[in-house]
Amino acid sequence: MMNTPLLLSSMIERAEQYFPGKQVISRTLGGIQRFTYKEIAERTRRLASALEKLGMQKGDKVGTFAWNHHRHLEAYFAVPCRGALLHMVNIRLSPEHLVYVINHAEDKILLVDEDLLPLIERIQEQLETVECYVIMSDQKEVPNTTLPNAFSYEALLDVGDPTMPFLHDLDENTPAGMCYTSATTGMPKGVIYTHRSLVLHTLSLGLADSFGIREEDVIMPVVPMFHVNAWGMPYAGTWFGATQVYPGPGLSPAVIAQLIEEEKVTVTAGVPTIWLGLLKELEENPRDVSSIRGLVSGGSAAPKGMIRAFIEKHQIPFYQGYGMTETSPLVSLSKLTTTRAEKEKDQAIDIIATQGLVVPGLEVRVVNEDGDVPRDSKTMGELIIRGPWIADSYYRDDRSKNTFKDGWLYTGDIAVQDEHGYIQITDRTKDLIKSGGEWISSVNLENALMSHEAIFEAAVIAVPHEKWQERPVACIVLKDAYKQKITKEEIIDYLKPQFAKWWLPDEIIFMDEIPKTSVGKFLKRELREQLKDFFVKP
Repeated sequence: MMNTPLLLSSMIERAEQYFPGKQVISRTLGGIQRFTYKEIAERTRRLASALEKLGMQKGDKVGTFAWNHHRHLEAYFAVPCRGALLHMVNIRLSPEHLVYVINHAEDKILLVDEDLLPLIERIQEQLETVECYVIMSDQKEVPNTTLPNAFSYEALLDVGDPTMPFLHDLDENTPAGMCYTSATTGMPKGVIYTHRSLVLHTLSLGLADSFGIREEDVIMPVVPMFHVNAWGMPYAGTWFGATQVYPGPGLSPAVIAQLIEEEKVTVTAGVPTIWLGLLKELEENPRDVSSIRGLVSGGSAAPKGMIRAFIEKHQIPFYQGYGMTETSPLVSLSKLTTTRAEKEKDQAIDIIATQGLVVPGLEVRVVNEDGDVPRDSKTMGELIIRGPWIADSYYRDDRSKNTFKDGWLYTGDIAVQDEHGYIQITDRTKDLIKSGGEWISSVNLENALMSHEAIFEAAVIAVPHEKWQERPVACIVLKDAYKQKITKEEIIDYLKPQFAKWWLPDEIIFMDEIPKTSVGKFLKRELREQLKDFFVKP
């Protein structure tokens, strides 16, 4: 067999050769812009040339600090296809964490969106390795900024070489991309993706039983491009020749709904909080979203009530995925097999609410102190994973030894598997509630709470208890129409038929907002801090 390397350059070159007229639709501060793949490929070559003139060399780190748009897509290829490494910096990190990840990654050049300049200007004196800044804007003039050595992205493209070749002699294990975890505790941890791992992950997104991305699709990654490569959708869309829609800055449910309707989006992906917002928007301002053949949710568990509303009320096929920064991210997807679709039609929503079946190419196990747990839907253990697009260490971080053991990634997620192998995440190891020696799953309680018609969001945490060690407390955000109209007792009564008595929350706390991480997950650490003095008496 030919030993040809798996490189990202094959993706952009295929789009350029076979789909030159297909479009990349980009929403920027200036409005909607449309580019063909031929134009994107030329701009990508110009960018690669311009960055090398600024000093980018093989092995250097180039950071992006940007929304989802065409310029970010161009950087996805321009940097790694010349042998450098693209570090997608999470724009929602705290200043402390921003300084840490940029310095830890040793970013040499930083590409920054115009409207995000203030966030970088505030920390510029603490950045130790950045030599110059490229401002991504619709204008060719450099905007007013206190950043030193600042250049205009579009002006640089004007003088970049449109014939700059992509490298084909790279080792496929050359680092290509880098993201940091969102860090619910401690400093973020860096994960490096190689050309090989990204190519194989992209192939998995094209499988019919995965995302099934293909040329005829119009894809819209709502998940940020700074978060685990936008779940790989930019690479898949480019390689397979799909039309791509990038929603840009100032994202809102109304913008998402408008783009789906106007651009006839067929596949989109994002976190549950995004889809809760979209569902509310569709209820208040109906749109034609019938073009969608696949809406993928991930990052945290999707409420069954939300899943049911999309499927039954809006006829939108809904799938829940599972993954992590360390897994590139796709691990599993909750599509029904033919056997289950035929025999368990009445339980379809319950099955889709799981994290689904592992995708081809990866192996998963669920283990506890006794070894691999039985597939009985009730015995819990930690989910561990291995495969060709799974990280084997963190970048320059001693914490690797706690997560990567004997060739497996120990996820820290507690799960069960049913007899068919479907994965159900029941909690994070740190979020399980131990009450009277028994485990209570906060995730199961949250899913049940968010299936209540009055509840918009719910997060369940443990609080110390003098007798039972820990007890669950539910923090709830009500929908606007139900505020001041529903009692704690009504919510507990709703849960009673679904759980054992000792699982029921000891307290319901109504809140205006639940704190979230930079990628939209509930920030339980902050909730626990807010309620640290809340003790439930025996």
